[in-house]
Amino acid sequence: MLVAAAVCPCPPLLVPDVAAGAAPELDTARAACTDALGVLAASLPDRLLVVGPAGQSGRGPHPEGTRGSFRGFGVDLDVRLGTGNAGPAATERELPPSLAVASWLLERTGWCQAPVEGLGVGEPLAAERCIAVGREIGGRPERVALLVMGDAGACRTLKAPGYLDERAAGFDADIARALGSADVAALKALDAELAYELKVSGRAPWQVLAGAAENADLAGTLLYEDAPYGVGYVVAAWS
Repeated sequence: MLVAAAVCPCPPLLVPDVAAGAAPELDTARAACTDALGVLAASLPDRLLVVGPAGQSGRGPHPEGTRGSFRGFGVDLDVRLGTGNAGPAATERELPPSLAVASWLLERTGWCQAPVEGLGVGEPLAAERCIAVGREIGGRPERVALLVMGDAGACRTLKAPGYLDERAAGFDADIARALGSADVAALKALDAELAYELKVSGRAPWQVLAGAAENADLAGTLLYEDAPYGVGYVVAAWS
C-alpha cells in the first residue's frame, strides 16, 4: 500500500558538483527536494521505491546497492542506491541518470528509514502500462513510499533544450496543478504524445505514481515549480 510520495526533478545540474558555478541557481529546488524527502521519512515506510525515466539500458528494476556515477557529465562522483550491500544483481549495470540523481538526494539527506529499490521506466511506455505497473506497486501488502523523478517540458524559453514551444507553459502548469493536488485522474489523462513533443521526461513515472495512488487517500502539496533553464522542474509531496 502506498503511504507517501515525493516528486522531484532529475536534472544532473541538481548535483552541485555537476552544476559547478551555477549551483546556487537551484538551491531553492534542492531545499524543496529535502522537504519532500522529509515527508517520505515521516511516513515510516517499510520500503522506498525510486521511479525515474530511463533509456533502454536503464529500464527495469535496480536492486539496493546498485551504483551510478556522474562521469558522463564530466564529474568524478559515484553514488549508490540506498545503504544496503550490493549483491551480484546490483553490479550488472549502472543506474540511469534520473536514479543517480535520486541516489544523490537520498545520500544528501541521510536516508536510512527503509530499504530502497529502483525502477527505471522507459519514457515512451504507454499510459495504460504505466498505470498497471503502479497498481502492482500500490497493491503490495507492505507500506511503500515512492520517490518519483522526472522533469516537465524542456521547451519553455528560446534557450531551452527543446527551443520555445508556446504550448509548454500551459502543459507544465497542468502538471504542477495535478502533482500539487495529488490529482490521480489528471495524471492518468496526461497526453503522452504532447508530452513527447515537449520533451517531458516525467510523464511515464508520474503515471506510475497515479496507478499506485488509486486506492490511497493522499493529499498533495506543491513545494516548488519553476523553469530556471527553460525546463520545468516540479517538487511535490503526497501524504
